[in-house]
Amino acid sequence: MKADTSEITLLLVEDDDIDAASIERSFLKQRIGNSIVRAHDGVEALELLKSGAVSYPFMVLLDLQMPRMNGLEFLDNLRADPELVDTLVFVLTTSKSDQDMVKSYNRKVAGYFVKEEAGINFIDVVNMFESYWRVLHVPTEPRAM
Repeated sequence: MKADTSEITLLLVEDDDIDAASIERSFLKQRIGNSIVRAHDGVEALELLKSGAVSYPFMVLLDLQMPRMNGLEFLDNLRADPELVDTLVFVLTTSKSDQDMVKSYNRKVAGYFVKEEAGINFIDVVNMFESYWRVLHVPTEPRAM
């Protein structure tokens, strides 16, 4: 059965308060009512996911350059966890590095966005999510083991 995509929670993993606020404002401006849960780094994000603080279904919007545990380390941990392995992740970062892009896609991210190319207040990324959610089908329950 298809879950209601308006119920998809966005886990925003972003250490920059200004960038996080811009993304949240853009969701409001576009009248997208999906819940947003914020983590400041990969450690906090994993704790939120493993504790169940992020309700299913969810997707992740991930920065790469963060303290304690960066985005690539977060992806390694996520992909090693049998309950989180197929989490849908999009990267939103300042890095235009081909190496970071390749490492991200090798860790099965769904998309890679560069912040400076993402439009004013990241509106292009927010619009992409809105379009994506309109046609997305997600199961009503997490992956069955």
